[in-house]
Amino acid sequence: MTPMTDRLWHLAVALIIAFMLGPLFLVILFSFSSNPLISFPITSLTLDWYAKLGGNNEFWLALRNSLIVAAAVGALAAITGTLAALSLVKLRPQLSAPLLTALALPVMLPPLVIAIALVALYVRVLGVPLGLPAVIGGHLLITQPFVILIVMARLATFDNSITEAAYDLGATPWQTFRMVVLPQISTAVVGAALIAMAISLDDFIIALFTIGSGNTLSTFVWGKIRTTLDPSINAIATILIITSSGATLAALWASRYRG
Repeated sequence: MTPMTDRLWHLAVALIIAFMLGPLFLVILFSFSSNPLISFPITSLTLDWYAKLGGNNEFWLALRNSLIVAAAVGALAAITGTLAALSLVKLRPQLSAPLLTALALPVMLPPLVIAIALVALYVRVLGVPLGLPAVIGGHLLITQPFVILIVMARLATFDNSITEAAYDLGATPWQTFRMVVLPQISTAVVGAALIAMAISLDDFIIALFTIGSGNTLSTFVWGKIRTTLDPSINAIATILIITSSGATLAALWASRYRG
């Protein structure tokens, strides 16, 4: 690669990074702008928009709903995803591969299709009212495949001789799982749960269709955009960016391989 080609390649990468991260930087910047409109020039910086959110009861209700949904999705996805991964790794590849593809199907389908299908299932088939439980079920559907894949990746390098030794020493299957297997894969399970929480916090379409009369942070932002456009929206977006990015970084740290 010639020096000119190398410089062009670095320039292209820099432009791509700027295109991807530039809007996020602007969202965070405008959340501290004193201007009542989202526009340049920025005359001064302020925390007034965050203070305005602090006095908004609807914001706190939406935040509470988002945290409840994210916590429930993280816990449930970790449990069901781990159990599914433990079962799939014991199957032959000819059987586990189609099952894994079927479980990952909700991730490959457009979110709008999933949302409409969930509403039809809840309302027409199950008779379940829309609300937080419906949102949790929908988010569990799209986050569980990620948990399964992360835990299966950890189990791929798991030393099965440890479990065989536990059985030889008289441990029951539950004791073997709780005292031998779970401590070895716990970091991967925690990391997968945090990623599931980050996905849940960021989701908008499924939450919009299944929340009913309430709000999550994402649907709350959508409602504000439809009525007004002020920097308080950027403040909410900044909170979402920090929360979801923090959960993802914590997941990467928790699930990193330690040898």
